Amino acid sequence: MRLRRLSKIMRVAGKYRLDALLDKSQLPLSLRLLLAPAVLFGSSDNKGSRGERLRKAMEELGPIFIKFGQLLSTRPDLVADDICSELAKLQDNVPPFSSALFKKNIEAALGASVDDVFKSFEPDPLASASIAQVHGAVLADGTQVVVKAVRPGIEKTIRKDIALMYTMARLLAKYSEDGRRLHPVEVVKDYDHVILEELNLQSEGANASLLRNNFENSPLLYVPKIFWSHSNQNVLVMERIYGIPVSSISEMKAAGVDMQVLAERGVEIFFTQVFDDNFFHADMHPGNVFVDINNPKQPSYQALDCAIMGSLSSADQFYIARNLLAIFNRDYRQVAELHIRSGWVAADTPVNEFTGAIRSVCEPIFQRPLDEISLGHILISLFDTARRFNMEVQPSLVLLQKTLLNIEGLGRQLYPQLDLWTTAKPFLEKWLKKRYSPKSVIKQMKRHIPDWLEYLPQIPPLIYDALQNRETGHNVPAPAEPAPSQSRKLSGHIGAAVVGVGVGLVFPHWAEPIAQLPGSSFILAAIGLLILLLR
Repeated sequence: MRLRRLSKIMRVAGKYRLDALLDKSQLPLSLRLLLAPAVLFGSSDNKGSRGERLRKAMEELGPIFIKFGQLLSTRPDLVADDICSELAKLQDNVPPFSSALFKKNIEAALGASVDDVFKSFEPDPLASASIAQVHGAVLADGTQVVVKAVRPGIEKTIRKDIALMYTMARLLAKYSEDGRRLHPVEVVKDYDHVILEELNLQSEGANASLLRNNFENSPLLYVPKIFWSHSNQNVLVMERIYGIPVSSISEMKAAGVDMQVLAERGVEIFFTQVFDDNFFHADMHPGNVFVDINNPKQPSYQALDCAIMGSLSSADQFYIARNLLAIFNRDYRQVAELHIRSGWVAADTPVNEFTGAIRSVCEPIFQRPLDEISLGHILISLFDTARRFNMEVQPSLVLLQKTLLNIEGLGRQLYPQLDLWTTAKPFLEKWLKKRYSPKSVIKQMKRHIPDWLEYLPQIPPLIYDALQNRETGHNVPAPAEPAPSQSRKLSGHIGAAVVGVGVGLVFPHWAEPIAQLPGSSFILAAIGLLILLLR
């Protein structure tokens, strides 16, 4: 079976001359001989650009490759622009499987008859994709819902195709110079995680519940309710919503929707998710977004399909916000310094050289009108520049970058004059100010107090040992009673820690490294203060 599938992949690759995407001079003789017959294919299908040929090949190879192509279309940091734009055209339209089989899967998952669980059930699907299928239904109490179930046998198919993808990725990494640079095995591994996570409908439901909670009573975004009594890993039952697909621009304009408000609200939703909630919908393509136009002058969004979500570490949140503000202010040296302080690039990176490289990329962009500048593409250019200085972009940052590109593209489809900067800059300034307000600092301290109390008894001997080691250059057992000179030295060091941490709290931008050590700095300060008081 695996050989038959591999044979089909080879036939399709030859049909669309995908061998032309490889540098054959880098391949061993055996592989060059294997690919040699590809030149004999004279089908008209092998005409067109490389991106178009790759897209057609993935469409012919079926749902799993279509999903992989969709993922690659969101990775402009790895894939050339012409290929990205073509892969973005891939449509996940798959013929539905039978209603009888759908019912059988639901009954197996819920352990009850469909007629017992639902008051009525629609035999025709509302949507059918490569992973799952959705039908309309009504619960016993009259609530209108949609029922989502995974396609039968899809996991087995996915695992077979992914195994082949790993094989091809390893060959590409071994024999292609670009392959080594683009880390194809890591890309397939990322896809492996994403697509298998989509099979777990309970995970998707949990994501939707949290997103709904974050935007409860918000005029910006509505997330359907999950009915957990009827949901599990294999079936998901959620509230049915009625809205207009966000891609139906002419219909919204005819209804009198304020397109500028709609576009700006999309940007506000994105920054709220990323910075206030640190939990963002990372699959915001038009098929997952609807619009409620009951109030056309204040339209709101409706979000579906929460299988793919993203979040950032506290440090990455901080440095992304600071980087974007520095870019807004065209302070390229600060951008370079922030990359070094965050650890995204090595500490020995030459700051002046790095600053010049960032300036050469960003400054030409700022010569355009603000409403033509893409913040997403600036991030891509910035990360590409940093990669020349050995930066390894984390998956969470790539997911953020991809989502920002989606939001920007969607916003400018709705309102071409959208100025993302006007919305983003005040939001980030407000967020940074709130992050280091006294109220926020106290909240963080209260959160860490149980940990401090747990480790407090262990801290004095650890501090003593560390300071003794610093003074002597080697480990020295702590004496029962330190000499007076040592005691004064110890108190002085810890007293300085108190002052340093205090300055860090009052002036956080002077002490960014301290801000990245939640808890430990406060522990040192507390113990230093305690020792000083006891003396």
